[in-house]
Amino acid sequence: MTNDPTTTPASAPLAVPLPDTARLRRHVEFLAAEPRSRLRAPQGMGRAETYVHDQLAAVGWSVGRRPFDVRWQIGSTDRHGHRALALKPRLHRRLRGANLIASLPGSGTGPAVVVGAHLDSVSGSPGADDNASGVAVLLETARLLAEAPAPARVVLAVFDMEELGLIGARQAARELAGGGGVRGMICLESVGYFADDPGTQKLPVGFERVFPEASAAVRAGGHRGDFTLVVHRHSSTAAARVWQQAAAAASPSLPALLLRDPRPDGPLGLLIGLAVPPANHLGRSDHAPFWNRGIPALMLTDTATFRNPHYHRSTDVPRTLDYDRLTSVTAATALSAAAWPEPQRTPRPRH
Repeated sequence: MTNDPTTTPASAPLAVPLPDTARLRRHVEFLAAEPRSRLRAPQGMGRAETYVHDQLAAVGWSVGRRPFDVRWQIGSTDRHGHRALALKPRLHRRLRGANLIASLPGSGTGPAVVVGAHLDSVSGSPGADDNASGVAVLLETARLLAEAPAPARVVLAVFDMEELGLIGARQAARELAGGGGVRGMICLESVGYFADDPGTQKLPVGFERVFPEASAAVRAGGHRGDFTLVVHRHSSTAAARVWQQAAAAASPSLPALLLRDPRPDGPLGLLIGLAVPPANHLGRSDHAPFWNRGIPALMLTDTATFRNPHYHRSTDVPRTLDYDRLTSVTAATALSAAAWPEPQRTPRPRH
């Protein structure tokens, strides 16, 4: 972790209504009633997509369905199993899917803060943590921001085919970057599983050498899986701190561990990740296509396979999640989206 931000926090604190824990649980239970996949479980995917669309529309968001049809995409397989799918490469000849993109009417046309989560699950898994938890937080964030609109423009993105290699997020990042611009992005990736017992938090191979400070913090906490990991880059350091502060205000039982990915935004960061596998773990979700386009982004995660024994398995069911902490994740996310810090402008030297 490092402490050299390039942005400054919002000057005035903002307030949003309190999240509803019961609503979060209902969202997860509905979405994780069955697997969701455009290829392997299309009925479940269609059911989930309709639910998300209707929930967003019911609280006042304008929702657009953005179909895509792509060919020869390098991605991964969505077969179930505890192994990270980034380690299961595959070339897809053709994929047809759809993202849901939502905005609040009257929120303006300037650069947006995007809050995103993927809707699909791997084959055979109901995907309560991965990623009904993230979609539930997005839906409740939508309700909170509709009741107390943010001064900045916020766009919600529900991505398709993350489990096939971030396919939907690649399309959305390109479209959103060209359609009014994106000033920042918050990715919700498996955010509902927590474990307070010592030794429940694992670290990737080579992680301690590449990220010694974060590793030391995990060791000091007894390797307990009781925190949210906030992955950021130099460009989003201040935004990560905003989320950390908001989480602390929401609940003392939800520590946030900030982890800075040392790679630069843009294509160079992607190439470095191929050469440094421990760093590449930090780009395993839908924030990565935004990073690759030079957009500041955060990934919020419970670390998935490194904590949750149900990851990508049939046992990833709603009863395994911690809904009180998921409520705190929601509060911090809504506040952070509303208060995303403005880029710090470097003063020009006087001649």
